[in-house]
Amino acid sequence: MNYQNRQASPFNLSNSASYLAWRDSKLESYPLAIKDLIIPIKNPENLSFSEKNQILRLLYKTNMAFYQIETDIEVDKKGLALLGKQFGLENIDRTLTAAKDGITPLQVEAQGERHDYIPYTDKPINWHTDGYYNEAKKPVQAMLLHCGRPALEGGDNQVVDNDLAYIHLRDKNPDYIEALMQDDVMTIPANEQNGQILRAESVGSVFSINEQGGLYTRYTARKRNIVWKESTIVKQAVSELNMFLNSASPYIFRHRLEPNQGLICNNVLHNRSGFKNGEDLAAQRLMYRIRYCDSVREI
Repeated sequence: MNYQNRQASPFNLSNSASYLAWRDSKLESYPLAIKDLIIPIKNPENLSFSEKNQILRLLYKTNMAFYQIETDIEVDKKGLALLGKQFGLENIDRTLTAAKDGITPLQVEAQGERHDYIPYTDKPINWHTDGYYNEAKKPVQAMLLHCGRPALEGGDNQVVDNDLAYIHLRDKNPDYIEALMQDDVMTIPANEQNGQILRAESVGSVFSINEQGGLYTRYTARKRNIVWKESTIVKQAVSELNMFLNSASPYIFRHRLEPNQGLICNNVLHNRSGFKNGEDLAAQRLMYRIRYCDSVREI
């Protein structure tokens, strides 16, 4: 949602009236069941007016929407790119391990450079937003995740709207938000291998206000290769955020993507359980992921 500028944003700590009005509107009639977040569609390359509007309404309310393709159409990379474009998503973030076109197959890699990165293993992945290690001038603001094949067992995702995490912390103690908005609160050390720097050190905030006055979130719950600013209030804020993410909050949704299901989101907080692949190819987990430097918008 566009608030014209950062000053008018409800995420501005000095704007209490705007925050309270936005908070009440945000929580009113907020979906509490995963079925209410899944929109059936027929052709991802050319959504109907109704399909697109349903997805947009969810994205504006919850920052995320799941889709279920209800036809036998075969979805390829081109189709996924066209799906994103219908929501203004075109500026694809091409990361170190991404495919050249930025549309990356996520599957277990037994060898090669990707094998060293957890998304390409069957291990669980803790709470995070995508691209938390990106430099500040190139934030990942949206993501599309599409299921080609689920695993034999596991591979569930948990997702939560970043706005809801923000509300939880601000209602607990606004000082938590102030601490996590510091532009040096979270540091991801450089990715260095064999004396070569593959990715520079990344320093920045957890919460920030984007150009449209919306909330941008950069976070990882990982314990290794992360440096938090030495501060009592920062430690308390991070602890409170982690407690919320691991709570039984009704705003945290769990879902296992099935074939031809996917998620479009403004890079919400999410995790993934570990999984077990079967021997047959049909039971070996394959997801396609696209990261965007754009955020969802109506076009």
